[in-house]
Amino acid sequence: MQVEVVSVSDGGEGTSDALREALGGRERRCMVSGPLGDPTEAGYVISGDGSTAVMEMAKASGLTLLEKERRNPLKTSSYGTGQMILDAVRNGCRHIIIGIGGSATVDGGTGMLAALGVKFIDGKGKELKPSGGMLESIAGIDLSGLSPELKGVDIRVICDVDNPLCGERGSARVFGPQKGADREMVERLESGMTNYAAVLCNTLGRDVSTDPGSGAAGGLGAALKGVLGASLEKGIDVVLSLIDFDRKIKDASLIITGEGSMDSQTLHGKTPWGIMKRGEAEGIPVVAVAGVVRDSELLESAGFSAIFPIVPGPCLLSDAMDKDTARHNLIRTSRQIARLFMINTNLFRKED
Repeated sequence: MQVEVVSVSDGGEGTSDALREALGGRERRCMVSGPLGDPTEAGYVISGDGSTAVMEMAKASGLTLLEKERRNPLKTSSYGTGQMILDAVRNGCRHIIIGIGGSATVDGGTGMLAALGVKFIDGKGKELKPSGGMLESIAGIDLSGLSPELKGVDIRVICDVDNPLCGERGSARVFGPQKGADREMVERLESGMTNYAAVLCNTLGRDVSTDPGSGAAGGLGAALKGVLGASLEKGIDVVLSLIDFDRKIKDASLIITGEGSMDSQTLHGKTPWGIMKRGEAEGIPVVAVAGVVRDSELLESAGFSAIFPIVPGPCLLSDAMDKDTARHNLIRTSRQIARLFMINTNLFRKED
């Protein structure tokens, strides 16, 4: 049995690593302001020809940069992401591919925009410091200071969700709790985001709040598309195309993919979904593994040949996420999949 391992991402953590080899890139590191203002070293990839930067906002404004007790989306900001973008432009990059998964923020991208020269004004004409909590105070947006260095820079945003900016499927209600927001915080963030959406619409002369993906990364998608003119694309499709995934699977008999948790959300542009669709187009069965599996019948009807949970029985989440334990569980499950595959292969040989 011949096995080929392919690094893939859908726009979240691991995107730059997945694309570095494909682009013949090198890593660059820069100092930025973290989600709560702490000095943070963020890394991104510059392509071999120096024209393209591949980055993850999580490296500058990500949830994993904060201990659990410090996570508060009313206070966090995407300012460091704007600093990282500016660093890439100042180093000659005219094309930017940015993955926006794994954020610690629900600030509507105001922090990123502030780092690029945009000002947010309250009802008294006072400049506001970007954060999720200040969204409710925005009365005006001044774009006159937006860095001219961004002129002519092409930005492609890759993400794994299609949520709008506001509402039941919006950035505050869906993703706020994941970033440390309690019920009261969620309501305040939703109120603030609704206000921000209205002011942004008045400023731009068009409404981007309902665009698919505008609510990604706590509303960063709306800021990138609305103010910077970026295109929002399915992360998994961009990554698979750039690494020439279709060619890699051309002669495959089986594809195995997976993620931490698989459920109905998987079908909204997550990595396993994108891989399954590519395999389906080539008539190749796709098997998935996950730490937790929900909605298995829905996933199977969508096209997955089989889905296997890797956790053998009830356990603490901390134990399941232990790296050594997870590795052992993944190896054990993969071995069983391989055995089933070999049984199936032998059965076909006997029939022949």
